[in-house]
Amino acid sequence: MTTTTKEITEMVALLPETEQNLAYEFVKRMVLAWDPDFTKLTPNEKKELERSLNSEYVDIDNIDWN
Repeated sequence: MTTTTKEITEMVALLPETEQNLAYEFVKRMVLAWDPDFTKLTPNEKKELERSLNSEYVDIDNIDWN
């Protein structure tokens, strides 16, 4: 979690619950506007994907279980 994310979380935690809900809806709409199909990767997701592409992962469909 970045410093900015931590600061935002701390600020939202100071708000009353109704205002926290408003902040949640605002952030949700902002994310949907940025990535409506949920296809973009966060920096952490990108690192995990690159790491998995270079791993010795075996697809379950390629295993002969008999």
